[in-house]
Amino acid sequence: MQIDLTDKKIIVTGASSGIGFEIARALIEAGATVAIHYNSNQKGAEKLLKKGNNSKMFKADLSVENEVESFFQSVVNTFEKVDMIIHNAGIFEAHSPSLSSADWMTTWHKSMNTNVHAVGLLTHLGIQHFKQNNGGRMIYIASRAAFRGETEDYLAYAASKGAVVSLARTVARSFGQYNIKSFILAPGFTKTPMAAEFIATNGEESILKDASLKEITLPEHISPITVLIAAGLMDHATGSTIDFNAGSYVH
Repeated sequence: MQIDLTDKKIIVTGASSGIGFEIARALIEAGATVAIHYNSNQKGAEKLLKKGNNSKMFKADLSVENEVESFFQSVVNTFEKVDMIIHNAGIFEAHSPSLSSADWMTTWHKSMNTNVHAVGLLTHLGIQHFKQNNGGRMIYIASRAAFRGETEDYLAYAASKGAVVSLARTVARSFGQYNIKSFILAPGFTKTPMAAEFIATNGEESILKDASLKEITLPEHISPITVLIAAGLMDHATGSTIDFNAGSYVH
């Protein structure tokens, strides 16, 4: 089935690497015009820009509240209308229980600012925009950690992704009347730069022992579903969570 997204304008946060890069690439390949968000990895964003479709790059530190708002306004000023927002940007940082409370809370606040507060504000801005434009779609990149917890060094990450899941479900439940749809993608460990340190420290075997499929999930295993959602082919699954964890729930 050939999907044509030439009429779609889509925001992808954290698009310069990992899952976000592959999602943006798949959407551009299907014809969408993408607002390619990045913070520090300009080269990754530039790689996507070369793929065309009048896509544009937008730099913003989403942990800073006024930059979130400025980012969204810049996209709207450039594209006039946004059809979908993919909330992908996030951080995965360890904070050992052995740290002092102050140091532990530093990572907690940093994680919440990027993984929750920025997503919440971008959701608020997106809902206002969608209500003015007869609807739209949101995709939230959550995590397996939101459902089964995470290791002791990653409490902030797990808590933040649990908040994202609740937010996404509430958007689906409360704003469907405005033709706004909301979806959750929940990857397990995925071979991305964000997970590289964990994989290097713990080894691939420690990850695969929990999985049914003996291959770590790759970003390209996740991206095709975003094309289907963008095309409106999954609208009646609004509020749903789609797992990508190589069958680790089976074990």
